Amino acid sequence: MTNQNQNVLYTGVTNTLKRRVLEHKENRGSEFTKKYKVHKLVYLEVTNDVNAAIFREKQIKAGSRQKKLDLINGSNKEWRDLFEDL
Repeated sequence: MTNQNQNVLYTGVTNTLKRRVLEHKENRGSEFTKKYKVHKLVYLEVTNDVNAAIFREKQIKAGSRQKKLDLINGSNKEWRDLFEDL
């Protein structure tokens, strides 16, 4: 997820994506997302394996900012809010 200026990136795991994104949009998410107004879903991956999801989250978080930008740009060059598609 990102903010309006697209200068903050947030990575997280959830079992209910729509609910979690709504929490962020309504400033009921994490303190980080409240502080930086992270309301825009620009990238997602789906799995039914919670351990795989946590492992992948750690991989993404450990990566450089450029790797995160490459992930987003690889599937969402316009950085549109994917929440509209949920």
